[in-house]
Amino acid sequence: MVEENLVSRVAIVTDSAADLSPEMAAAAGIAVVPLALSFGSESFMAGTQLSTEDFWQRMTAPDAPFPTTAASSPGDFKAAYDKAFADGADAIVSVHVAGSLSGTLKAVQSARAFLPDREIHVVDTGSASMGEGLLALMGAEMAGLGVAAAEIARILTERAKDIDVFVALDTLEYLKKGGRISGARAAIGTLLSFKPIITIRDGVVEAIERPRTSGKARARVTELLTERPVERIAILYTPPADGDAYRREVAERLAGSIDPATISLQPVGPSVGPHLGPGCVGGVVLLKR
Repeated sequence: MVEENLVSRVAIVTDSAADLSPEMAAAAGIAVVPLALSFGSESFMAGTQLSTEDFWQRMTAPDAPFPTTAASSPGDFKAAYDKAFADGADAIVSVHVAGSLSGTLKAVQSARAFLPDREIHVVDTGSASMGEGLLALMGAEMAGLGVAAAEIARILTERAKDIDVFVALDTLEYLKKGGRISGARAAIGTLLSFKPIITIRDGVVEAIERPRTSGKARARVTELLTERPVERIAILYTPPADGDAYRREVAERLAGSIDPATISLQPVGPSVGPHLGPGCVGGVVLLKR
């Protein structure tokens, strides 16, 4: 008699701040809960009612109102959890944008409280964009191998320490408008024509260097992304920056250490894009251990 396979099925849930394209999320079997976005009186759900391409067209239109973002409701996350369980999941690992950067984590925790008899593990990545997305993808890979939900959550929480994010901005103005840095810091950067490089440390956005030109900022970000051994990497950009050209630059620096085909290229989407603004390049790395 052949024993029944008792490996549990684990679903991975994330939010649209992970910047996973619909195709990438679908291929990995990851459920993405869209966060809210408003342009003036018009409101959308990121990724479902407003694509990344449409977002940047609106964002860069003359006299466009500054977009604002908001976390989804606990009900939105509960609906995603209910669907995952209805589709056959035994447990869920919910991987999310830093609690210090968004109210998303509070909504997720409230949604989990609605389902006290279900196994739901919440991971605060301490990051955003593909810093969150790479961990969600790793979680989906482990789930596919039959790793238990609690172990997936433990590993992702531990590996979040190995995530580095570096992005060269055209200006700090968008971070100021989004409330992520002070107006005084943004004004100094604007007055001195810096092209700031930002990172996320312990869930906090920091401007770590301030090159005087876009070219120097781009080159420095490439150095920061490639100066230590890399396990995974995703290149980020916001239009009109040439993300593909920047991906090739980084791939050349990593030649021989990582398969260029594994270097993903992701335009920053509607949930993170309002805080960065147009014309940015950068990336996210998961460092080797």
